[in-house]
Amino acid sequence: MKSLLKFLGYLFGFGAVCALVGAAGVAWYVSTITKDLPDYTALKNYEPPVMTRVHAGDGSLIAEYAEQRRMFLPIQGIPDLLKNAFLSAEDKNFYHHPGIDITGIARAVVVNARNVLAGNSRRPVGASTITQQVAKNFLLTNEVSYERKIKEAILALRIEDAYTKDKILELYLNEIYLGMGAYGVAGASLLYFDKSVHELSIAECAYLAALPKAPNNYNPFRNPEGAITRRNWVIDRMVENGYVSEADGEAAKAEPLKVTPRETGAQLEASEYFAEEVRREVAEMYGKERLYNGGLSVRSTLDPKLQAEARKALMDGLIRFDHEHGTWRRPVATIDLNAGEWGGLLSKIEPLEDVPEWTLAVVLDVNAKEAAIGIRPTQLASGSFSTQRKRGEIAFDQMKWVKRVKDKSGSVKGADDVLNVGDVVYVTREEDPAGALRDQWVLQQVPKVSGAIVAMDPFTGRVLAMVGGFSYAQSEFNRATQAHRQPGSSFKPFVYAAALDNGYTPSSVVMDAPISIEQASGEVWSPRNFGRKFYGPSTLRTGIEKSRNVMTVRLAQDMGMPLVAEYARRFGIVDDMLPVLSMALGAGETTVLRMTTAYSMIANGGRKVTPTLIDRIQDRYGRTIYKHDARECDGCEAVDWHGQDEPTLIDNSEQVLDPMTAYQITSMMEGVVQRGTATSVRAVGRPVAGKTGTTNDERDAWFMGFSPNLTVGVFVGYDTPLPLGRGQTGGHVAAPIFTEFMKAALADKPAVEFRVPEGIHLIPIDGRTGLRATAGSPGTILEAFKPGTAPPDNYSIIGYEGDMGAPGTVTPEADRAIMTGTGGLY
Repeated sequence: MKSLLKFLGYLFGFGAVCALVGAAGVAWYVSTITKDLPDYTALKNYEPPVMTRVHAGDGSLIAEYAEQRRMFLPIQGIPDLLKNAFLSAEDKNFYHHPGIDITGIARAVVVNARNVLAGNSRRPVGASTITQQVAKNFLLTNEVSYERKIKEAILALRIEDAYTKDKILELYLNEIYLGMGAYGVAGASLLYFDKSVHELSIAECAYLAALPKAPNNYNPFRNPEGAITRRNWVIDRMVENGYVSEADGEAAKAEPLKVTPRETGAQLEASEYFAEEVRREVAEMYGKERLYNGGLSVRSTLDPKLQAEARKALMDGLIRFDHEHGTWRRPVATIDLNAGEWGGLLSKIEPLEDVPEWTLAVVLDVNAKEAAIGIRPTQLASGSFSTQRKRGEIAFDQMKWVKRVKDKSGSVKGADDVLNVGDVVYVTREEDPAGALRDQWVLQQVPKVSGAIVAMDPFTGRVLAMVGGFSYAQSEFNRATQAHRQPGSSFKPFVYAAALDNGYTPSSVVMDAPISIEQASGEVWSPRNFGRKFYGPSTLRTGIEKSRNVMTVRLAQDMGMPLVAEYARRFGIVDDMLPVLSMALGAGETTVLRMTTAYSMIANGGRKVTPTLIDRIQDRYGRTIYKHDARECDGCEAVDWHGQDEPTLIDNSEQVLDPMTAYQITSMMEGVVQRGTATSVRAVGRPVAGKTGTTNDERDAWFMGFSPNLTVGVFVGYDTPLPLGRGQTGGHVAAPIFTEFMKAALADKPAVEFRVPEGIHLIPIDGRTGLRATAGSPGTILEAFKPGTAPPDNYSIIGYEGDMGAPGTVTPEADRAIMTGTGGLY
């Protein structure tokens, strides 16, 4: 017995020594692997990559930009239903364990041991808690090893000791990857269901909670059955844990899996060019890293209604121009109908995604009277195509705009002269007079000509609408901001504004007669009017209204081109204009945005404006880091209302043009619409001022104009400058686009007259001679004069040395002689 006790003592001692050695070994191993453990306190300053969102002026979403589609939500902003779904799926004891789940670990050890003994090569079971997943996702790698699991467990214990359970859950729900590029529950909710987390149903919450285990395995399109099975398993766990009732759980399990993925980039219809311009500006201001990962909130200036109207007006104008020319160029593609089923072949051809009004069709049969077509199958949310096949016809009447076929001789007498079997073309549904769609198809083609339109608030420079071409999907080149083109006669108002600002009046007379100017190269330049005629002495008003080139050159010559170049710089049209006379006719290059900004300065009474597409930018914490409007608000700091005067905005912007001059040139441009080169614009039915612009050989067509509260610029031209065709002027091509847009933009607005600045005298004059006239007499115009500049009884003609009376001075009698050709001028 004594010997037995002695043996047991030795055995106990040996066991104790072994235990101590083992404990020391474990301590040494733990100390070794923890020596290089990441600093878990870094979680305190967690700033995950968050997507930047761009909103329109009314708050609607325009675009999202991100490398990881994530929106950070504090735990208080995540609904209990969604939290409970993730707890049920991932860690039901989360709020009760110290960071590791001992029971779960034991269960995992048993399962892994069985797999090893059975020779099973399955991935080891990890039994990770949510806290361990936070440790792995933030601080460790995805390496599959026992060492990484030990590190994970140690970090989990430390994290639990340092942070609250809610904080840990907040980190997890914002960091976890949920497939299809979505990180965090807020981003995934928008991506999968186009909803905020507060709008999610039980089934939708359960599906999101099903994803962390294996997002690719439960992809709703590649494996819908597996996705639904896993979702329903989560719902069962939610019922089991008492988070939802059994009845609600069964109803949720019966729901289909409705996933509607949303793409990044432009989200608002017709906003592609605008969104891309904002993206470029933000990247330039803050860098691409902050754009894609900084979680910026950008409030843009875009008015969605005006943007849609601008796109429609420009598209209509470009299509109208294309149809007037009547040349059918080529089909989008050609497919061999013998190579397979036509619907499958057609579905492989991508349409212009930003022209939803058009659809692709393939010609199945064609004769002189009509073409039988097959319509491209509808693409489903999953990316696959509908199996339904829709057919239609294009009657020859719906393609009569085609007058000729490129590279073919002969006239077009039937549909088979235009189309061939296998041609893939764009078609649209025909509209009846009331705008309803008929079951008849119209042949379309993408116009070769392009253009741009910009709409701006003239008082703030806020760009309310911008369209840079027919289709962003076809060409990302923004003709509103990137195309530098000659503005032609639309530059003339700034020549005349310089004159009015420097001693001339609207009734000053300039000789419209042939002139030859020797250039520095030794060549002689003889400018001509568009109509190849000369009209004798004419007022500045007439020069603007009728867009007289020779008058403008003589006026610029009389003032001196350095003055004109200074005004071009002052208005931001051309930064460093050559002071040569051809520039007075708009030979310098500029952009639609610059010209629209310059016209806004006339519209707002001569104050400088800086164009902007962005109102405000906030960082991820809601702090404003950029604001465009720099005006001071006197009285806005008041926190309550006691009947005091309304706050006033103090505008400290530079006055670049005398307000009286601004009104004079505005009045003269009203005449362009009423009597001049843009009479078609009268159809707007509101007070509008503007100016046409057409460059040499009709290569560029412009119309720039404004109402008292809206400035709009339109440009039409080929990307590689080519003649638009004889007679394709700004008044014929660009003005109708302006008119269509303005009619829509001002339809629900009351008519507002242009504001007359204090001090202006409105005096009736003879519109032909500029001399004072009796109100109501034929040809009388109510002209605006600055104080001390009333019209004289006789006038001098700029650019004419007469022999009747004083040199250059013309009496009414002499004027009649000149106008009738008896004064020796011609």
